[in-house]
Amino acid sequence: MKNAFNKKDTTEFISRIEKLSSTSKPNWGKMSVEKMLAHCNVTYEKIYDNIHPKPNAFKKLLLKLFVKNAVVNEKPYKKNGQTAPEFIIKNSRNFDIEKNRLIDYINKTQQLGENYFEGKESHSFGILTKQEWNNMLSKHLDHHLTQFGV
Repeated sequence: MKNAFNKKDTTEFISRIEKLSSTSKPNWGKMSVEKMLAHCNVTYEKIYDNIHPKPNAFKKLLLKLFVKNAVVNEKPYKKNGQTAPEFIIKNSRNFDIEKNRLIDYINKTQQLGENYFEGKESHSFGILTKQEWNNMLSKHLDHHLTQFGV
């Protein structure tokens, strides 16, 4: 698995993103390329921007019990898996804006480094290790970039 905190690996992610165009089509799923980029940005918005409401205690407990392991382990996501409602992008988006936002978030994460993330609280899952953060970030990016053939 790639490392979201390693410069070489983040450069590879960014190189893959740069291969996308506004006309890129998915190999599976229904998302357009700009919505996929916006979808990937939601993970980072939850880390860096205070624009998504946090789940209440009951929902957070359910997420920790039933969703967390699938998100933070090293097992790749399956094609056409279920997406959490807050990650579904319903309105139109600008390809270039979403692409640049994602690249900026990837760079920021790499520059902050793994020590910043060790023991950091997740929006939905509570305290995570740096490895859990890495798994969540890296496999999500890899899944969607592979979805679009890059």
